[in-house]
Amino acid sequence: MAKPGTAKPVTKQVQKPRRGWITVVKWLAIVVLALTAIGIGSVAVVFWMYGRDPSLPTVEKLRDVLEHPKQITKVLDRNDQVIGELGAERRTAVTFDQIPPIVVDSFVAAEDNNFWNHGGVDYFGMFRAFVANLRAGHTTQGASTITQQVVKNLLLTNERSFKRKIQEVILARRLEHALTKQEIMTLYLNQIDFGHNTYGVQEAAHLYFGKDLKDVNVGEAALLAALPKEPEKFYRELHSGKVTHRGKDPCAVCDRQVYVLDQLVKLGKISQIDAQKWADAPLQIVKSPFADEERAPEWVALAKKELLAGKPDDALDSLGAKVRTTLDPGLQTIAQQALQSGLRAVDKRHHIGRPIRTVKPDKMEGEIAKLARALGGEPKKREVYEAVITQIDDKAKHLDVDLGHWTASLDLSGEDDARYNEDNKAPSERFKVGDVIWVMVANAGGGEAHTGDAESDQHKTDGKRHVVLAPGPEGAVVILETKTRKVRALVGGYATKVAGFDRATMAQRQPGSAFKPIVYATAFAQAAARKCHANDPNEQHVCATPASVINDAPETFKQYSPKNFESGEFLGAVRLRTALAKSINTVSVHLVLDIGPENVVGMAHKLGIQSKLAPEVAIALGSDEVIPLELVNAYATFADGGVYAPPRFVDAIDGKPTPDVPGTQVIAPELAYVIVDMMKSVVTEGTAAEVGAKLKAPIAGKTGTSNEARNTWFIGMTPDYVIGVWAGYDDNRPMPGEQGAKVAAPVFIDIAKQMHLAGKDFDRPPHVVDALIDRATGLLAPDGAPKDSTTNEVFIEGTQPVEVAPKPGDVTEGSSVTGEYKD
Repeated sequence: MAKPGTAKPVTKQVQKPRRGWITVVKWLAIVVLALTAIGIGSVAVVFWMYGRDPSLPTVEKLRDVLEHPKQITKVLDRNDQVIGELGAERRTAVTFDQIPPIVVDSFVAAEDNNFWNHGGVDYFGMFRAFVANLRAGHTTQGASTITQQVVKNLLLTNERSFKRKIQEVILARRLEHALTKQEIMTLYLNQIDFGHNTYGVQEAAHLYFGKDLKDVNVGEAALLAALPKEPEKFYRELHSGKVTHRGKDPCAVCDRQVYVLDQLVKLGKISQIDAQKWADAPLQIVKSPFADEERAPEWVALAKKELLAGKPDDALDSLGAKVRTTLDPGLQTIAQQALQSGLRAVDKRHHIGRPIRTVKPDKMEGEIAKLARALGGEPKKREVYEAVITQIDDKAKHLDVDLGHWTASLDLSGEDDARYNEDNKAPSERFKVGDVIWVMVANAGGGEAHTGDAESDQHKTDGKRHVVLAPGPEGAVVILETKTRKVRALVGGYATKVAGFDRATMAQRQPGSAFKPIVYATAFAQAAARKCHANDPNEQHVCATPASVINDAPETFKQYSPKNFESGEFLGAVRLRTALAKSINTVSVHLVLDIGPENVVGMAHKLGIQSKLAPEVAIALGSDEVIPLELVNAYATFADGGVYAPPRFVDAIDGKPTPDVPGTQVIAPELAYVIVDMMKSVVTEGTAAEVGAKLKAPIAGKTGTSNEARNTWFIGMTPDYVIGVWAGYDDNRPMPGEQGAKVAAPVFIDIAKQMHLAGKDFDRPPHVVDALIDRATGLLAPDGAPKDSTTNEVFIEGTQPVEVAPKPGDVTEGSSVTGEYKD
């Protein structure tokens, strides 16, 4: 009790918390926990549902991709230099051990710097990216790990949906359990897109730097890691020729490279000094990384054909092999250049790509009126027309021409014009107003010969009519090793292109007189089978030997009157050696009528001709079409002693030699030798005498010229090589005044000189005999005959003549041969 007069103490009252707020907080916590549980449960259910989706791919597929990736197949020459590629995607897979650590580190720095620690999904990274994107108001950072990118690129689609993202997470976690980190990184680096149909770091190093992956430096590794963000855009930027290093001009790929270098510094992989060094270093991007791989496109196509034999077209996609072909790059270059030189010579003789004539200014109107009458309104497809030049523009490199009140523009800036302009002269140095030239209507895209209807493609997109210089003749060359049948060079045209027309293996052309050795071989084989003797008067059939005499005179065979195109005259009674050397048509027809055209067809197929042949008399003159390669290989059968074997294009696959195909003895060695020996006369004293005059090696061969010189040939052979040359227009136009000896033989001479062909002669087999014969009658030479009236001849044993010719001055009516010809 307080004393009187003292103040009563103040007591502080404490308010008790309101129980309502506690309840609210409690229930709020319960709701949050419940919602969280529901959310977690919902997510779990979603993951469970999507994880059990039967359409969800399995990660096991990725192990198959890891072990059997799609890879490019490299086609090599005989020296193991790459000449081309085969496959849907340019990729060469490498193992983890073959990838430089700096390359791996660069991709980790660029794409997923926590790669080695997370379990497939970087949740903290996803949250960080979410916040960054939320702040920016748009997507600035990605959150996909390298593992997720592998899943997205190889198992899922690029669809942007909640379901796909959940599936990506599910599969990424599964992949981390199925493969090691090193395997996932290997899979990623081998599959990633680098633009220009190039995949994987190995081929990317070749595409951008022209080097192997193991040789890239730090700056190049960082650049490789920068590229996957926008591969096609960066490819165009780097190959534009404008990007060398960071400078005043914007360089998106340079900025991305610097970002990767900075990240490498943060990860402790390189120093700041090194990062600056490589950021400042010039970018050395190769302009044409695969230029050397397109120098022999015919060979790439041939390798593909052999690899796909009996297999589906997609069999090459994952082969990833190295295919060594039989191609000798030196011989390929020699053959290509010799063919080009020979075709340009024809161009000059026929004024292809050059003025035909010149019209004076006061005659121009009359010339155009004349051309109009010849044109008849509109030019037709694949037709060649004369056009007069009306204007020349050196700056634009084009001509204005008039085909006859049908004006057009002619572009001279393309690659095709280089054939006709070796010295790279300006248009005004090659042409002048009033010159008349050969032209064809250009197609809608320009540059190539007209291939469609005049109404539809006589204009370009610029609204002008366009023409091109009428194309010159084309050609083909095959160089084949006689014994091995390895093709050492094969040229399919003047300027062959990828997926172009390979005339050496695709063109079906008339061989003309180049087919005659097959006719003679058929006749000689029949004579040997009958064991008849040369010029045996008791024989009902021609006993064909080199010494047999047949009359060369104008004749009509069942309404068929052959002429001697190459010799140009009828020579009377001639021995068969002379008839082949001079390419006498009537003699060849006589033989076919006697031996039967069906037998010639059979002989041709045995020797290696696979094209369909008609058993008709015209086969005597090579009227049926054959492919240059198969005719060259048929000659190789003669040169190889009558042994047939298919041509070989592939030597080895991944270092394992391809199996040899054993040759087949299809004709007797003695028959092959006699035919080859007769073909030596073609070179020494016949239609190809220029070959013999310019080359010292013992060469056998045969010219060929079809009607109107639409096809010209020369096939020459030594014991080591057979070299075949064909030339003619693709549209089968005639080449007036030309023949095999004038067009194809000079190409052969050029090639043979550069090859330095050996001087050894053909091996002589058993069952070949010599006999001294009389030049005029083909009978055995009499004792004491003058040397100039005799010659030594070879025969299949048993077919040599047995009768002796009368001595000069003792010729009787029964023993004389009219029209004596001395070769």
